[in-house]
Amino acid sequence: MGIFSPKKTKDFFSEQEKKLIVLAIQKAEKITSGEIRVYVENTCNNQNPVERAAQIFAELNMQLTQQRNGVLVYIAIQSRKLAIYGDVGIHEKVGQEFWEKAVQEMLQHFNASHFAEGITIIINKIGMALATHFPNQAAADGNELPDDIVFGD
Repeated sequence: MGIFSPKKTKDFFSEQEKKLIVLAIQKAEKITSGEIRVYVENTCNNQNPVERAAQIFAELNMQLTQQRNGVLVYIAIQSRKLAIYGDVGIHEKVGQEFWEKAVQEMLQHFNASHFAEGITIIINKIGMALATHFPNQAAADGNELPDDIVFGD
């Protein structure tokens, strides 16, 4: 994932890139009751990034959304791994192929060193999929999870 290997994951993105990612999350969540989070760490301590994403998903209590429609975008910078993990509500609607295509698209952007752009594009696609199956119900939809990027070690 590029030449740059920061000592701290929070330094991987510029402040402007962080803002763009958070804005993409907020924009996507305006059209859906679903929730999207981004988690970035240096190394994946598991050979399977989907299993690591599932572990982080649980640690962040993302399974507590009312409609089980949370989605985690997981990135391990130095390990060069990523995954997208959707809770059962959204996974039942879009299926495994949707997640796999989204990961492949992110990889294309990452291979061109367009990390923040790749993440925001995928967040938009996830938001559209969530809106199709879990449209925003106006006043009934509160923001169940924070929109900030979570940085691990």
